[in-house]
Amino acid sequence: MNACFVVFHGHQRVAVGSQLEAALAAQALTGEPGVLIFDPQGRSVDFDLSGGPDAVRARLQPEQAAPRGRGRPKLGVVPREVTLLPRHWDWLAAQPGGASVALEGPDRIRSSRDAAYRFASAMAGDLAGFEEAMRCLFAGDDTGFEARIEAWPSDIAAQLRTYAAEAFGADEGA
Repeated sequence: MNACFVVFHGHQRVAVGSQLEAALAAQALTGEPGVLIFDPQGRSVDFDLSGGPDAVRARLQPEQAAPRGRGRPKLGVVPREVTLLPRHWDWLAAQPGGASVALEGPDRIRSSRDAAYRFASAMAGDLAGFEEAMRCLFAGDDTGFEARIEAWPSDIAAQLRTYAAEAFGADEGA
């Protein structure tokens, strides 16, 4: 999935980049109606764009990371105990890549579908074929999805394809 913020003015994509780049692009359009900023998960976000570009930079500049200490890095992994039937343990053991890959695949697909839906709801909810396109998205019908969005404004369709890039994954049956 896309790791960038996206700025739209009406149906036109005007900027793609980091949080700071998106905020500065949106600030340049201050006072214009119809400016929306989307995060990497397809959510519409608001930034405090008051003041000049320097004020926006000061608010959104990433903080300096603390120097790394010795020892193993903290990966954010939280161990938990899970109880499964023997046949489920066997199924997990038989999955290519192991249990993590088997469990992450469907989660990636769901996240991609959710991001695409959030973006489409905000930007294309009033376009022809919206409901049919969303049905195809959630049904995993990439051909039908493409057919429904091909007549949409090109920037909206292109960004929607970016958000939906992993929504039609082959490992969905896992």
